[in-house]
This record gives sequence, structure tokens and C-alpha cells, in this order.
Amino acid sequence: MLASSSAGNSTFIGTEKTRILIDAGLNRKETFQRLAAIGEDPSKLDAIFITHEHSDHVCGLPVICRTLGNRVPVFMTDLTAPALDWGGRPVPPIEIFQAGALTELGDLAVQSFTIPHDTVDPVGYTVTAQGIKVSIATDLGYLPENVKFNLRDSHFLLLESNHHPDLLKVGPYPWHIKQRILSRKGHLSNDAACDYIASELPSEVQMLILGHLSEQNNTIWDTELGAVQALEKRGLAPRLVVAEPRRQGEIFLL
Repeated sequence: MLASSSAGNSTFIGTEKTRILIDAGLNRKETFQRLAAIGEDPSKLDAIFITHEHSDHVCGLPVICRTLGNRVPVFMTDLTAPALDWGGRPVPPIEIFQAGALTELGDLAVQSFTIPHDTVDPVGYTVTAQGIKVSIATDLGYLPENVKFNLRDSHFLLLESNHHPDLLKVGPYPWHIKQRILSRKGHLSNDAACDYIASELPSEVQMLILGHLSEQNNTIWDTELGAVQALEKRGLAPRLVVAEPRRQGEIFLL
């Protein structure tokens, strides 16, 4: 995880054969530095997959693509593509798909699924390779059945735990922003994440990463405590990591 917060989101997934980014919400310099820090060469990326058009997921995309000579294909839904601004510059190869489509790239199988968020056509992704399933579900107001279905059998799960409801209600945001975050097309709360963990988290999960934390309306301590209690209630013991905003995560090997 190169980054996971409202300040920027980007996740690197790689095998011996194939390397991809999911989202490009950091600027080019930061993205390349963080890839270099884990021993990865940006020029060897095979593709970039986009979840939705909010700036914390795509702000670095145009410059990253231009720096790489517009040779790296960018995958996004047919409704998301027109919502991106390329600043009048040449557009990289865009691979369009409909939400719910499966894309096979190298030895990766990338499955998209619709998520409830306030953008034109947001998606989450599962990535399967060599019998391992990695799932990313952030930027969603709640967990509908289609999302839960796609998260089944996951070995690695990046799940949103964006805000503590009480902190959000007394926090500095204007009321209309608070309403947006709390809505069914907003962001998943600690409570909602813990309810899912305590009742429906796949027993196969080996690594549970809680991410996209709000810097104003959440704390790492609250997020971790709730998740630990939810896991104990469920009787599961995966490795639990809370992604700290604005900091690069460690390398996870599966």
C-alpha cells in the first residue's frame, strides 16, 4: 500500500510476471519514490486500474502516464473515463470495461464490482493470482450484498474504516460534508467495518488492513481497538494492520 487516506490512495500489486497499480492518488514524484522504496521500477508497470474519479484516487494519473510515455494502459469503467481531466494533454491507452467485468492481465485476474459511493460509476477490485485472492473495498457508504459476495474467500482484504461517528459529528467539517460522509454513498465507519468483521469477514483472510482513515474524524487507536474486539467475537486471528494516513505501508507477502 503506497498510500491509503483522503490525502491519496494507491496500492501496488505484483507477481513475478505482472505489476499493477490500483489508483494513482499521489503525485508522480511521491508515487515513484514509494515504488523505488519497495524495489519496484515504475517503468515496469503493466497497467493502472482506477476505482473512481475523485482526486485522492487519480490526481497523479496524468503526469505518471506522461512520464511513462503513455505506454501503460489505464483500466476504468466506461462511465468513469469521461469524468477524468487530462489537462488537454495526450491521453494514454484507456481500456474500458463495465462494472462487474473480469480482466485477465498476465497472471492476474482482476475482478471489478460496483460499490456505493458518490461518483459516477465507482468500483472495488479483487485480484487473484496463484490461488491467492487480494480484495480492495474502500470509499463505500455501506456493505451491500454484492460487495460481500465479491469479498468471499479473500486472503488479503483492504477494508475502509474511515471515521468514528462520534468524532465526525463534533468535528470541524461543515454539516453538509458530514451528511455526505454518513450517507449510504459516503464512507464506511469504524462501527460498520467492525459489524462486518464480527459477522461476515471471510475465515480465509490472513491479512486484514483497515484503511482510508480520516485524519480529522478518526484515530488509529479507536480503529484498531474496535477491530480487535470484532475479531475476538468472531474467533478469527488474521494479522491486523491499520494503515496510517500519509505514510507508506509495509510490503505484504502472500
